[in-house]
Amino acid sequence: MYVSPSGEDMGGLSRRVDRVIAGAKIPDDLRVTLRGSVEGMRRSFFSFGIGLILSVILVYLILMAQFASFTDPFIILLAIPPGIMGVILFLLVTHTTLNVMSLMGVVMMTGIVVSNSILIVEFTRNLRKEGMPVEEAVAMACRVRLRPVLMTSLATILGMVPMALAIKEGSELHAPLARAVIGGLSVSVILTVFVVPAAYLIVHGNRARRQAEHLEGEQA
Repeated sequence: MYVSPSGEDMGGLSRRVDRVIAGAKIPDDLRVTLRGSVEGMRRSFFSFGIGLILSVILVYLILMAQFASFTDPFIILLAIPPGIMGVILFLLVTHTTLNVMSLMGVVMMTGIVVSNSILIVEFTRNLRKEGMPVEEAVAMACRVRLRPVLMTSLATILGMVPMALAIKEGSELHAPLARAVIGGLSVSVILTVFVVPAAYLIVHGNRARRQAEHLEGEQA
């Protein structure tokens, strides 16, 4: 990553150049185009953004086919926004720029938090198939699946710590990836066990109550 003598990274320099160009009076027959590393960086950001969106859509389609439901995949994907929020906060705290490596960390983090969310939702569905009420199924799933969720996330976080510290020379290149994964998992593992079960309880709890009221109306 390029850093100017004043301590400003390439992204900051490109934003300054954009502001200068936007404020300049450029003739109509003159066109200004940025070349070099900035152009490659912006293409990489755009490609990663498109790739992340397509990967989320593909995961949703696979989950929809697996669970035969439109709502449960949405509930599972609710674990992604807290993870992205954790990535942004951790990068800000560690003064790490958003670059290609940190975006790769976002993709890795997304896969891990989705798998953690699947553990809770799938176990809840199995308990409900056995006849357990929604509230009890959600509570039981959170208690039983909390340990594997914590073990998976903590093992990944601890494994990424040496890379995030960038102790050896040249290791600072991969540090943004590790910091993105650590930040995303640290926040998501805390919120997933609350947000995902709460969303499942709201959606399926209301649906179960409506079905119960409908059956009572038919019997009456």
